[in-house]
Amino acid sequence: MADSILVVDDDQLLLQELARYFRRQGWEVALGATLAAARDMLVDRGFDPLVVVADMSLPDGNGLDLLEELQARERGGEWIVLTGYGSVPDSVRALRLGAFDFLEKPCDPERLDVVVNGAARSARAQRRLRDQAAAASRRYTPESFIGRSEPARRVQELLGKLTQVPFSALVIGGETGTGKGLAARILHHGGARADGPMVEVNCAALPRELLESELFGHEAGAFTGAKGRHRGLLEQAHQGTLFLDEIGDMDLDLQSKLLKAIEDQTVRRLGGNREIHVDVQIIAASHRDLEQAVADGLFRADLYHRLSVFRLDLPPLRERKADLEDLVPELVAQYNAKAGKSVKVIPDGAWEEMRGHDWPGNVRELRNVVERCVLFADSDVFPTCWLQLDGGRHRRPPDCGGTDTQICLPLDGSMALDDMERQIIATALQRNGHNVTATARALGATRETIRYRVQKYALHTTDEPAATPE
Repeated sequence: MADSILVVDDDQLLLQELARYFRRQGWEVALGATLAAARDMLVDRGFDPLVVVADMSLPDGNGLDLLEELQARERGGEWIVLTGYGSVPDSVRALRLGAFDFLEKPCDPERLDVVVNGAARSARAQRRLRDQAAAASRRYTPESFIGRSEPARRVQELLGKLTQVPFSALVIGGETGTGKGLAARILHHGGARADGPMVEVNCAALPRELLESELFGHEAGAFTGAKGRHRGLLEQAHQGTLFLDEIGDMDLDLQSKLLKAIEDQTVRRLGGNREIHVDVQIIAASHRDLEQAVADGLFRADLYHRLSVFRLDLPPLRERKADLEDLVPELVAQYNAKAGKSVKVIPDGAWEEMRGHDWPGNVRELRNVVERCVLFADSDVFPTCWLQLDGGRHRRPPDCGGTDTQICLPLDGSMALDDMERQIIATALQRNGHNVTATARALGATRETIRYRVQKYALHTTDEPAATPE
């Protein structure tokens, strides 16, 4: 289907000449000689051209007035404004209203061609972004938090209320794998800032120095390796949402800097001397009890109180097992589509095993289990044998003669990926005297990465007490 262009001009000779020219270029061309005709097509009949080429001075008004009206309605493609006599105030107004360009008549055909093609590319990009935002808004609704149990309904109800209010900050609590990321996306895409960006960062996955640079940005030469300017995540999330996952693992001194940025609505890049205004909605999440962390001196009380304008706690899957009946078919359908499978029948034995399991990894664990079963299914029946709910975290891999520099893991499906990772880190810790620094060096990872996984998998180290299983 050809791209559409609307040409509006009271000069009939020029109007027909432009129509022939654009049709030869492959455009679907609509014409209008007055402001009323253009308004009828764009406003009343809902015509949505990719590009509008409009004379500014029309017999019944100024073309810029219609551009301003369409801007308020968030309608129309890119505008190219034509005029027989250029003036600085008019050109300034045209560009302020969002016109793509401002051209004087008569237009050079090559110049017009370049400008129209540029406007078309810009309009296509805007439409893609608009379509993506609309798709995300349809995908991330309160009902996307799947379930009909009482705990799930309470979460859906609260999510629905929160998307209707312009909150500045919010804390999402809950165990690992309960859906904190999903809840954050629902709040963003269903809220007032849905047209803005959503920027996500896992505070536990980055070392302190790197996290600071990522959040606040840096100027060229701010530190070794800083070869160019970098806009921080707070800047990138301007007029949108910044999702700070696992904020409980952020260092105290960085918490102080974050609090100041939130309070002042300004950031200063590392190595910079200029304050940059940011308008950001903050959603913070942590599997830790942040109130207890405040009491223990591990999290700043002032930052916690600033973030917890609202608090949303997500229930673990073991408290809403009735939702398995909704979650499992949905996940099966997703992985059927991904893997080209056609699993339809879930045997009673599979349901019995899933209802009898406590799901310490919550919905994330359920997702991994369903994915494995669908991938290994060789018919339309859900393969119960691949659930392996009794052989997960505590199953040891068979002894295959590994050395001090080797770890042997089974590839027969008897261990999930998380279990393999846990086994690798636990073995490396044991071989390095449970020392985090030595283990990180042996595995070629950062100390912060190993610390995070030690806490995630409730492992023991010499420099901190055994973690509490999540």
